[in-house]
Amino acid sequence: MGVRGKLGSVFALLAFFAVSTTGAPLAPVKAAAAAREAAKAAASVSPPSPAPADKAAAKAAAPKKPGRTTWGPWNVIGPFPAKEGQNFDTAFPPEQEINLGKTCGDLKWVQQPNLIDGVPHELKGGVTGATYLYRKVTMPDATSVNAYFGSDDGLAVWLNGRKLISKNVARGVAPNSDTARLDLGEGDNHLLLKVYNTGGGHGFYFSTKPKPLAQAPLPGSGGPNFTALRLAITDLRDTFGAKYPEAAEYLAGLEALEKAYEEAGEAGDKAAGAAPSERLKALADEFAALQREALLANPLLDFDKLILVKRGAGNLGLLNNWKGNSSLKPTGYDNEIAALSPVRPDGDLKTLYRPENTEFVGDLELHWNADRLLLSKPGTQNRWQVFEVRADGTGLRQVTPGDQPDVDNYDACYLPDGRIIFCSTACYLGVPCVGGGDHVGSLYLLERDGRTIRQLTFDQDHSWCPTVLASGRVLYTRWEYSDTPHYFSRLLFEMNPDGTAQFEYYGSNSYWPNSTFYARPIPGHPSKAAAVISGHHGEPRAGELIIFDSARGRHEAAGVVQRIPGCGKPVPATIADGLVNNSWPKFLHPWPLSEKHFLVSCKMNPAAPWAVYLVDVFDNMVLVREEKGYALFEPIPLRKTPAPPVVPDRVRPDSKTATVYLVDVYAGNGLKGVPRGTVRKLRVYTNHFAYRGMGGHINIGCDGPWDAKRILGTVPVHEDGSAMFRVPANVPIVVQPLDAEGKAVQVMRSWYTAMPGEFASCVGCHEPQTSGPPPARQTAATGRPPVEIEPWYGPERPFSFEREVQPVLDRFCAGCHDGQARPDGKTPADLRGKAAVQNYKGRWSAAYEALHPFVRRPGPESDYHLPVPYEWHADTSELVQMLKKGHYGVRLGAEGWDRLVTWIDLNVPYHGTWSEYRAIAGAGRERRLALAKLYGGPDFDPESYPAMPAVRVAPVAPAPQAAPAAAPALAPAPQQPAAAAAAFAGWPFDAAEARARQAAAAPAARTLDLGGVKMDLVRIPAGEFVMGDPAGCDDERPAARVAVARAFWMGKFEVTNEQYALFDPAHDSAYISVFNKDQGNRGEIANNPRQPAIRVSWNEALAFCRWLSQKLGEKVALPTEAQWEYACRAGTATPLSFGACDADFGKFANLADKRVTELCRRDSPKWIPCVMQVSDTAVISDNVGKFTPNAWGLYDMHGNVWEWTRSEYRPYPYRADDGRESEAAAGRRVVRGGSWWDRPARARSGYRLSYLPWQAVYNVGFRVVVESDARVIARADVGK
Repeated sequence: MGVRGKLGSVFALLAFFAVSTTGAPLAPVKAAAAAREAAKAAASVSPPSPAPADKAAAKAAAPKKPGRTTWGPWNVIGPFPAKEGQNFDTAFPPEQEINLGKTCGDLKWVQQPNLIDGVPHELKGGVTGATYLYRKVTMPDATSVNAYFGSDDGLAVWLNGRKLISKNVARGVAPNSDTARLDLGEGDNHLLLKVYNTGGGHGFYFSTKPKPLAQAPLPGSGGPNFTALRLAITDLRDTFGAKYPEAAEYLAGLEALEKAYEEAGEAGDKAAGAAPSERLKALADEFAALQREALLANPLLDFDKLILVKRGAGNLGLLNNWKGNSSLKPTGYDNEIAALSPVRPDGDLKTLYRPENTEFVGDLELHWNADRLLLSKPGTQNRWQVFEVRADGTGLRQVTPGDQPDVDNYDACYLPDGRIIFCSTACYLGVPCVGGGDHVGSLYLLERDGRTIRQLTFDQDHSWCPTVLASGRVLYTRWEYSDTPHYFSRLLFEMNPDGTAQFEYYGSNSYWPNSTFYARPIPGHPSKAAAVISGHHGEPRAGELIIFDSARGRHEAAGVVQRIPGCGKPVPATIADGLVNNSWPKFLHPWPLSEKHFLVSCKMNPAAPWAVYLVDVFDNMVLVREEKGYALFEPIPLRKTPAPPVVPDRVRPDSKTATVYLVDVYAGNGLKGVPRGTVRKLRVYTNHFAYRGMGGHINIGCDGPWDAKRILGTVPVHEDGSAMFRVPANVPIVVQPLDAEGKAVQVMRSWYTAMPGEFASCVGCHEPQTSGPPPARQTAATGRPPVEIEPWYGPERPFSFEREVQPVLDRFCAGCHDGQARPDGKTPADLRGKAAVQNYKGRWSAAYEALHPFVRRPGPESDYHLPVPYEWHADTSELVQMLKKGHYGVRLGAEGWDRLVTWIDLNVPYHGTWSEYRAIAGAGRERRLALAKLYGGPDFDPESYPAMPAVRVAPVAPAPQAAPAAAPALAPAPQQPAAAAAAFAGWPFDAAEARARQAAAAPAARTLDLGGVKMDLVRIPAGEFVMGDPAGCDDERPAARVAVARAFWMGKFEVTNEQYALFDPAHDSAYISVFNKDQGNRGEIANNPRQPAIRVSWNEALAFCRWLSQKLGEKVALPTEAQWEYACRAGTATPLSFGACDADFGKFANLADKRVTELCRRDSPKWIPCVMQVSDTAVISDNVGKFTPNAWGLYDMHGNVWEWTRSEYRPYPYRADDGRESEAAAGRRVVRGGSWWDRPARARSGYRLSYLPWQAVYNVGFRVVVESDARVIARADVGK
């Protein structure tokens, strides 16, 4: 039907719907009055659970025999925002009473007759809370029906006050998620739904039929989306002018239709003729016809043929999101390449090419000349190969040589210069997360001669979907998870066609989206692309259609322009494994026509087929072609398009190296807040990825790296932060910035591969790609030639614990830690090498298994967001802390420290090669090496160790522990160690005395108002105590008698996240990473409002105190060490304020109990050092104030989190007048109290650790003191 015929039909419908039961026109005034009467009659409805008497009265008052079944319209109210403590189980007002005429605060019931059954509908999202939907169902007779529900997220359903469904789940809205039997009584029945949203999208579904409507209205519309169509027609008119000549008539017809639809909805049951639902459906059909006519007239559809893949619905050939074509069955498909002409639902669909023997055909790529196509299908060697066929379906030829019997080639794209990039399994890698059961596909370049091939990507896992950007660079999907969560790390990358300049395009350190497939650049725009996003498990390759703009941002949803459909709606960065399982419609294979219009393969709902649609940014979705019994994939317009520019090659194939230029290591967020001069060197190493049939998260080490490591060495960083150095080409390079002690300040959980002869440059450490190219300025590095990597105690080699770390243990540790029983009945850990331990049956070695639990590391899948600097610094490991504190006089030399720290920084690997783990399957080792040499890859065997001189290890006995340093003079008498006077008159004292002293000067407590958030303080009385521990570590001795001269106020609790947010709203305490793989979220949450603020540096804690001082007009500070320990002890001289280290701390402190081992998931050993006999209910830091306070009412002084003190870390005996309390001092600062990660001995009242003042630590927070000229004095009259 043409546009004029269509508009005539619209006006005829308008006339039909304006007829009353008498045949006379229904006056607008009467229609409005009828609507008012209907609203008035529905204004008050019985509550969900009326009393029996009310039921009887209602039944008596109801008509004896209703004339017909009526499913009334849905009425909606909400969402009701959930306040603190409210959740899915909270009964909001509609659960108490349903009164459609009553408001609930700013919320009121709204009747929405357009919420048609059988269609998923969106509700107002973005709010955590509940939306309620109510409808009246009137029945002529009692009956029962099955009802089908869906919800985003949780769902509760009541019928006549009886709860039928209650599911607190996180999911997207989809048909038939839940089913319930509705026992409907004669007369009126009351159906109430509660949909509880936990965040992001929100919606519901209802039907009494198991099959959803085949042609669902657009999501969020509830029916015809008149606004979307109006926007599209107007935009086409404004964009194309005379090329879109019938815009005015389309708009006129649309206006008439909208008016008719509104009047039909308002008329309700009072209207004559067809029933309202039939009238609305007829108008909806007319709308669909107008929409199809108007939008298929889009001038962008100026081509005669649409190429597509037609494939039988019984075998769709869609890959799981961790697989490549080599894992896809090559035959068993009813499929072909077809052409649709004209491009309309009624066009002819003709076969262009149909493979023989039910072979798969797909991965279409049209040449810019529109005369030929690339495709994937089985070929020579019974392997996947890339083929080319003419656009008319003739002239099929195999493009890839196909001369390797164990290599698959597929998924290719043309380059503007005539070459081809394709995926190939010639890299001979196995997908690590499935133990190498699937083969990795990397990208390769095929020269115009059809024979010469060079490998471009050298990555851990798949590279997929190469395509050419408008710039001539290549866009592709890269999957990587080097110590990051593999569910979430398929990101978009780009590179030059020769493999140089491989950089992130979108998604680095982003949980959302999990997967990005089939990305295509948008014509005419330099930075926009359309792609399908999906999860990990669940939907194979299919998902939501997203428009990205990398110039806007590249992290999670920062660069999202829009989701289609979803005009004007925010796109939440949801963290979920099955990200799109319940999201509809689903998409595959987008083809952008412009930045507003797209052809795409779409499945509207679970019952619909895969068909080709024309979609736009206004939320219109127009069916282009559907074929019964078939799925239609990969739509491509058959027309010529301008080829992108040719990017000249920059590689020098004869070179074995490349040059890396780092402009400024301090630029970017990776080292944010780190003072200049901190970074002295870069450690350079490379990853050795798993072979086929191998791989896994717990093979190279225990909760260590996915991949084996090869150490190259170090390069210097100049004083201005610049560095320039040579690296081996075609090798995944990882760098770590090192401090003066050789410890990594930040970790690089990724890699960069430079091509032969490439000059690769970057601005800084984890700097955003949007920061632009390196500035053209002279740096210290540019003024001299690139440096060579300084070898690390020998040539490049695999890093093996047994070879690199064990010699250190043999020399410094194994003399005492020999695993032999002692006379006292204790047996020390066995730190001897594997050769020295007979009949050891463990997975690695006794020494490794004894040592690694004392090392904190990222493990295989740490929080994917960019870690703060020092997050994984070696100083956060107990092993390093113990040695630095003076472990029985052990003094490692520089090399010993370097080897130990390097092992820590490399994520505690044990094996250096895969063959050390187990035999490599088949000829995997030889084939990888041979194929790498053939295709320009590395020419060395990563499984081989170079010849090195044998290391002779002479055990070194621990040096005699030095006597405590002499006490500095303090006139008139020297400080006396407390060992000579562990107690004195008035010390220690019991809890009753502590409370009495505190109460002596009332009040004992006060509360500060920080601006809507309270902070409680308790008064700490003045007094004296013994500071330090004669039986403690070196840095706790000598103990001394110390006086706190004035009382002070101290925070009853550690500063919480909600309190700290008043000072710094952007601060994020974030999460604590868990171990093992298959992580479905960021870890254990640490940023709840009442949890202590962590990852706050000393400098930041001090700034908080100054901010609070200004608010209060009083001096707010961090406590000195003396104030902190005095307050913690509260009169006690025991190691802990509640007793000895072996006391049951479950009620007193959040320390390392058996629950901390819950961080070790699935098959990970429960290796975290802890007290397994105690359960304190917390896994990590908990809300403050949950445990028993000390005698002065202070909570969590032991455990939960360490706490900053004002004091600089200096030797004992403690002196307050030696400058250590100065805020201007530049040294390390003391933390006290232990944390959830620490056992009781590390949380003793006298135990000390220290960190750099700018270092934000995963388990360090703080509490404040308020002073009025308070002074802390080291007494000189000890014992008098």
